Amino acid sequence: MKRIDFLKLGGVLSGGLFGGWSLSSCNPSSNHANQQSKADAWSDVTGSMMNHAAPALPKVRVAMIGLGNRGSTLIEMLEWLVTKGHAEITVLCDVQEAHVARAAQKVAGFQATSPLLIAESSEEAWRKACNPELADLVVIATPWHWHASMAIHAMEQGLHAASEVPIAYTEEDCLALVKASERTQRHCIMLENCCYNEEELWVLNMVKQGLFGDLTHAECAYLHDLRALLLDATYYHNRWRLREHLERDGNLYTTHGLGPVCMYMDVLRGDNLSHLVSMSSNEAALSKALRESDDPELQALASQIRCGDVNTTLIRTTLGKSIMLQFDTHTGRPYSRLNKLCGTGATHYGYPSRLFLDHGPTWDWHRWEDDDSHAVAREAGVHPLWAQLQYGIEDNQQGHGGMDFVMMYRLIRCLNEGVSLDLSVYDGALWSLVGVLGEQSVAQGNQRVDIPDVSGGAWASSHEHPVFREV
Repeated sequence: MKRIDFLKLGGVLSGGLFGGWSLSSCNPSSNHANQQSKADAWSDVTGSMMNHAAPALPKVRVAMIGLGNRGSTLIEMLEWLVTKGHAEITVLCDVQEAHVARAAQKVAGFQATSPLLIAESSEEAWRKACNPELADLVVIATPWHWHASMAIHAMEQGLHAASEVPIAYTEEDCLALVKASERTQRHCIMLENCCYNEEELWVLNMVKQGLFGDLTHAECAYLHDLRALLLDATYYHNRWRLREHLERDGNLYTTHGLGPVCMYMDVLRGDNLSHLVSMSSNEAALSKALRESDDPELQALASQIRCGDVNTTLIRTTLGKSIMLQFDTHTGRPYSRLNKLCGTGATHYGYPSRLFLDHGPTWDWHRWEDDDSHAVAREAGVHPLWAQLQYGIEDNQQGHGGMDFVMMYRLIRCLNEGVSLDLSVYDGALWSLVGVLGEQSVAQGNQRVDIPDVSGGAWASSHEHPVFREV
């Protein structure tokens, strides 16, 4: 098989991974004119996909594009749904023959029918997978720069699209995704698994129960030391993810932390994100790792790292809540998404999970709830979805502790029933857009950047999050 040449193929609407990125939006001649231009660009979005219900699909035919680390896990998360007759994997597509063969063997272990196998490196190869005669849903688990173009093409062929995160990283692609979904009336969901984690669902349920009172502030993050994986020769095909850090500076991975917080705060369901300011630290840790590696090619890249070690973005919502969002995949430290939420009734801080119940002004402000009190709150606030799917969660721990299973279950079962998905194209576009605009703020010397309304005003309609709906 020929090695795929991303320099020639390009990828998303804005260009290829290494040579075609467009960073011109980070250097506007006039900040005010740029802000107005953003608003104008989004002015004809209608919001028609908010709570949209497509015709029911009793058995969802699934085309999988991208069968590496992430795609392989998602196949495993579909096993229960396939064996129960809710879904069928009909296409397996990847640029690496070995990945296709591995995926086919895995599917053969639980599915009687054999999917179409596509192991080619041309752009036309993945387009073959987006065939309405073969599939109803395309699941995209490729490198980031392909997500938007693949999802748009799938919708234009009449298929629903489900993409790994981030769903896009230019504003043009975010807008194109929204418009394509509205034009075709096809679902376009970003597969943000952290919205389905036990702790995040528990906090969300406590918010619904009123334990937190009036929400005021949240802190969220993606703090994950990826240096070993970024340097590894095979973990990311052609080291595509390392290349992101050579070309971009900002928060490259906003959604794991931001998604659940937006759910807590009813963003796009009664509130919205208004504006942000973003700042990156200097870069030191990743370049140090590159210099100290045994690979001359990596050593040569040490001076080219553009992404700062720690990025911090401050966001304000339309109704006045504040959010601190951080990104750091360079620094050696334990994994954390922070998951901090403050309200007039309680405060929670994750990693490890700690809870403080507000009993009014006190001099005893140094202690979190003890283990027994925390356990009582955990039991009382367990999200009904997590309780409902405990059987599948226990059998699918390899899917990030079960949250991947819950995410795929909800996607397929909502399509089976013909009801709206838990997350819409507007959620994915907005959470991804925060990263885009954060990079612009960094490039503009940490200036304020307004966040356009991605929903055509539909955000102002307050309603309970669909994740509480039984399916």
